[in-house]
Amino acid sequence: MAQKNLGVMYVKGEGVPQNYVEAYKWWSLAAAQGDSGAAQNRDMVRDMMTPAQIAEGQKLSAAWKSKGTDN
Repeated sequence: MAQKNLGVMYVKGEGVPQNYVEAYKWWSLAAAQGDSGAAQNRDMVRDMMTPAQIAEGQKLSAAWKSKGTDN
């Protein structure tokens, strides 16, 4: 739930600078844990991103997972 909420904060710029890459990262992490709403949000923001931004979001989420951190 926290990861999904972070994605919302980043996409809207609520309390943090608006950043689609960060939103994509957090929603990807939540989606990997089975949150279907986060997967839908990730797919929605992907349509607003460049291929380079998508690649960066994927890289950041993979790096987060490789740390062994789930939250």
